[in-house]
Amino acid sequence: MPRSPSRGVVALLLSCVLLMTTAACNGDDEQSASGAATPTSTSTFEQQKLAKTRFVANAGLAAGATYQWIVKPYRAGKFTKGADGRTFALVKAGLAGAFTYNRLKAAVNNAKGDPLLSKAVVPLTAGIESLKELGTKLRKGEAGDADVGAFESVINSIKDAGKSAGAEVVDKVPSTSQLGG
Repeated sequence: MPRSPSRGVVALLLSCVLLMTTAACNGDDEQSASGAATPTSTSTFEQQKLAKTRFVANAGLAAGATYQWIVKPYRAGKFTKGADGRTFALVKAGLAGAFTYNRLKAAVNNAKGDPLLSKAVVPLTAGIESLKELGTKLRKGEAGDADVGAFESVINSIKDAGKSAGAEVVDKVPSTSQLGG
C-alpha cells in the first residue's frame, strides 16, 4: 500500500516550524564565539528592584500562610485533641509549614540580588532551616507553643530585615490550592 501524502506533508510542516522557531530564537541575540546565544544583561538597578519585589512577594506569602493556617488556628485551640475540625486544621497547618519554609528559602535566594537586603537576611538562614521539619510535626499534631512561636519569630525577623533594607513585607494569604503546590 502506498504511503499517504498527508504524512509527508505533516512531517515537512513540522520540520519547517522547528527550523523557523530555532531561527527566530537566535535572530536578535548576540552570538558568542561558540555560536550560542548570550542573554543580554539587565541593569543593576533593575536586578535589585526585581530582587526586592520577589523577596517581598515570597516573604509576604510565607507570613500570610503562617498567620492564617498556623498561628491563628493554634491560638483558637484548633490543634488540641477533641477540637472540632482538628484533623483538617492540622493538615492545613502542615501544608502551610512546608509552604512557609519553601517561600522563605525562595525569599532568601531573592535577597541575594540586592546587597543591602542580602546583608539583612543572611543571618536568618539558620532560623529558616530550623522550620524544615516543623511542617511534618504540625501535620502529625505534635507541635506545641515553642514550635508555633518559632514560625512567628522567623516571620517577624524576616519582616524586620526586609523593612530595614527598604523592602517592607505585608502578609498575603495564599489560597488553599497554592499550599498544596
